[in-house]
Amino acid sequence: MTATDPALTALSQGWCALSLLHGRIEAHVERALQSGHDLSVREYSLLDVLSRQHDGDGGHLQMKQVADAVVLSQSATTRLVTRLEDRGLLERYLCPTDRRGIYTNVTAVGLTLLDEARPTNDAALREALDEAATHPDLAPLVRAVKTLKTPVPA
Repeated sequence: MTATDPALTALSQGWCALSLLHGRIEAHVERALQSGHDLSVREYSLLDVLSRQHDGDGGHLQMKQVADAVVLSQSATTRLVTRLEDRGLLERYLCPTDRRGIYTNVTAVGLTLLDEARPTNDAALREALDEAATHPDLAPLVRAVKTLKTPVPA
């Protein structure tokens, strides 16, 4: 394919539209979470992912799994965990069966904040998608997002 190949041009335009949709949604949700709960989108996502852990086999996520789930590098995820731990929203402790492993759990304060922030996140997401649906180039992507029923595997 060459730079002027129509398939490549269409792919590039599609990627730009997807990137634009993501950026608009993230910015809208970020403003809502920051103003209402002093949380960033990444902080909210991390709390949400970690709140879904459970005890037992496969219940706790390794830091790489957490990083993949919140779409950050492992080092950025570790810094984010540290910031939330400093705010009393997360706690870390050694794995009882493997002293090399460290678990991260959401504290009661973190769960309360997450519960308070969830309606804000959901409303802001709906607002951003509804607004994006009014743009002809973004409307097909919004329809595709709204039809997704399960998370896309990493």
